[in-house]
Amino acid sequence: MSLAVERVTAQPVPQHAQQHMVRMRDGVLLATDVYGAGPEPAPTVLVRLPYDKNSRYVFFEKVARRFTARGYVMVVQDVRGKFRSQGETLGWTGEVDDGYDTIEWLTHQPWSNGLVGMFGDSYYGFTQWSAVAGQHPALRAIVPRVTCTNNGPGVASYDAGSGRQPLWLEGADYQAHVWIDNDSYAFEADLTKRPLIAAYEEAFAVIGKRSAGFDLVVGGIPLRPYNGPHPYDARPVPVLHCVGWFDNLGIAHMRDYTELARRPGWAAVQYLIADTTDHENYFLENAPVSPEADHLVSEAALDGMLDAYTGPALEFFDVFLKGTTRPESLPRVRWKLGHADWRTSTAWPPPQATGTELYLGAPEAATSPVPGGRLAAAAAPDAESVESVEWRYDPDDLVPSATADTFMVLRDHPDERPTADRDDVLVFTGPASDAPLDLAGPIHAVLHVESTAPTFDVFVRLLDLAPDGTARLIVRGCAQADAPGEMEIALGHTGYRVRPGHRLALTVASSDFPNHLPNSGSHENPWLTTAPKASVQLLRTGAAHPSRLRLTVLPDSGTGGGPR
Repeated sequence: MSLAVERVTAQPVPQHAQQHMVRMRDGVLLATDVYGAGPEPAPTVLVRLPYDKNSRYVFFEKVARRFTARGYVMVVQDVRGKFRSQGETLGWTGEVDDGYDTIEWLTHQPWSNGLVGMFGDSYYGFTQWSAVAGQHPALRAIVPRVTCTNNGPGVASYDAGSGRQPLWLEGADYQAHVWIDNDSYAFEADLTKRPLIAAYEEAFAVIGKRSAGFDLVVGGIPLRPYNGPHPYDARPVPVLHCVGWFDNLGIAHMRDYTELARRPGWAAVQYLIADTTDHENYFLENAPVSPEADHLVSEAALDGMLDAYTGPALEFFDVFLKGTTRPESLPRVRWKLGHADWRTSTAWPPPQATGTELYLGAPEAATSPVPGGRLAAAAAPDAESVESVEWRYDPDDLVPSATADTFMVLRDHPDERPTADRDDVLVFTGPASDAPLDLAGPIHAVLHVESTAPTFDVFVRLLDLAPDGTARLIVRGCAQADAPGEMEIALGHTGYRVRPGHRLALTVASSDFPNHLPNSGSHENPWLTTAPKASVQLLRTGAAHPSRLRLTVLPDSGTGGGPR
């Protein structure tokens, strides 16, 4: 039976939007909707995206009503090569020039007062950073949400951390669905095929076209997205970073914030709002999400979500586009402590936060079901104690991803206890505390690991182990290595309360499928291998090889370091 493929085409332009075909410097025309243009010039908020400016998925018909009611003109544009816009379909190219040219067009319209802000999520956060790199003088403020400056086809993994990352299959799959031609394509690739690339060759054969972005990912060929200065080196503009603690781009987004907060010029105009949300704007307090609270299917839920979605941006633009309120009215940092409340701070991490470490102990029990090994405040002092544990990587029995779609991890917010109990997954748990443990800042895992394979992957997840035995995600990270030694793996930043009676649980595995491409276990390209090789990994711990978890916590938080 042939693979079923559904073609997704552009939806109608709303009656209250006026579509223009805006000419770029090379003659390509980009489809551009204008909402709220009136007789009096007003500041403009620009959004440039590849997901059909008129689709229910991006809900800009509803978003625009909130902005125009506040006195802004909202302009939403299909990027080059997508939906109603002309040009070649290849993401992360041309956005610097197209952003500049679009802003230039805006400033010459009778309804524009010459001041422009930009807004939006993910790729349409990246187009904001591209416009910053273009340095048009009319661009006065941006609100990038759940995004980063350095995403694109050449990025190997969702966390885009320092060092080499396991190949992000989910990201390649996105390329194959979105970046083929003007339309998008819905299909379920058969990921049991070997070589794995055959699953996508089957889809391209049915569609009759290929994704250039997908081919770049498979070939390991990075794109240079900025044909000018990197945004870090461009003229500073005020930025409201909107981060989700459960976003799969959260590590990379927080890297942008922390880097810019250290740079002269940029530091003075950096603002952060961090919520307990994922990439698709689901909230921890609603997880797992019921149908009536699911904004992808419920109009009432969407209306409620959009208030939180647009509110911070409107406040920010009132300061930096309209000037109706003062910058001092905006907290530098607003952040949600998961399972608790909203907080404000002068910086991130909060100045009162401190670092602490939990050491991986009792490794001989780590391949057993929960509780497995131990997280403790001190490394094992006994030189005669067991200080290592092995676990296997079996390409025919891969560790399943908690959810097939990490963009909406909180929609299901799955119980990861069955995975933690697998004998090819190491698990270490801390004791329950009588007091809450408040995490507020970056988290890292420092592991001493080696393998029988010339290349191997390490996936680390920090879980909240509840009294009823369920285990749900707090943060995660991954890294790929080709030599034994110490690996420092960034698990991201978070604001999260581990409630009394709950425990931290750390898991370590060598696969995460289908979120990540299975390692070939050799130097063979994992996309092309028909026989990936099994391997055995070794984790060392104890005083000589102190594998440990680095936490950032608020004062008066218990660190879970007592005896179990």
